[in-house]
Amino acid sequence: MSDRNSGLPIRYKISAPADQFTAASGVPGGTAAANTTGTMGVNVLLHGDGGQSFVDFPNQAVQNNLMGVVVLAPNQKKFWGGGSGLDRTDGVAHAAAVNSLIQDQMSQDVAFDPANVFFTGVSGGSLLMSGFFVPAFGAQYKTGVVLNCGAMAPQVAVVDANTMITSMKIHFQSTKDELALLQDSIPQSVTAYEQLATDAGLSADQIGALQTVDNTPNGGGHCGFDGQGFVSGIQLVMDSYDNIMGAQADGVVTGINSNVLTVSNRSPLPTRS
Repeated sequence: MSDRNSGLPIRYKISAPADQFTAASGVPGGTAAANTTGTMGVNVLLHGDGGQSFVDFPNQAVQNNLMGVVVLAPNQKKFWGGGSGLDRTDGVAHAAAVNSLIQDQMSQDVAFDPANVFFTGVSGGSLLMSGFFVPAFGAQYKTGVVLNCGAMAPQVAVVDANTMITSMKIHFQSTKDELALLQDSIPQSVTAYEQLATDAGLSADQIGALQTVDNTPNGGGHCGFDGQGFVSGIQLVMDSYDNIMGAQADGVVTGINSNVLTVSNRSPLPTRS
């Protein structure tokens, strides 16, 4: 499916029961009326540089009544935020395009609950989420985001900071053998979001409940949460998304030995020497 409401060529895929699609979507069995509120929420995933997770669609399984949506970056390199490395030169425009997709286009294709939209970033997609999308639009959604193998401190002004930081659950998932530039930027992002929470008057316990960090996996490299590699590592975490973001989340990710929501996991984040 595609969207040009933002002025950028956004392509995206939806995984949901057939009857949740609108008749206008062209999906066989689609019977929902356009622009109506559905009963299912959404997990919107932004892939890493190159777009592998757009192809794999690791969040396509319905969990905790969340349908899966994966969005393709609107440029030839398939880099969310454009640019390269930590310099995401089109971050503002790309974040706005994702928000426009959710607010203006998706309801024309599928019935969903706009008050129950969660998020996932993978590598470069996590940079866009943490650096641009969550600061600009997190206060609108008041849900949660899993930042896999990538994060950066907010690169734009945080809109309605108190609402965002007190109502968005943020989980940082990394590995001990992460890419060197991310070994700097992930801890910086953790610190920045913690500071926003402190500034909002949250206690240490409240921050620990809303912001969690784990980097215990080792041996798989960038995004290799299973100790093996990128694709299988991302799938491992996405298979347990509800155990990280759900209302009854227990932090158990099958294939990761430690509980990923354990607050003590915050301390051993790698720093590059």
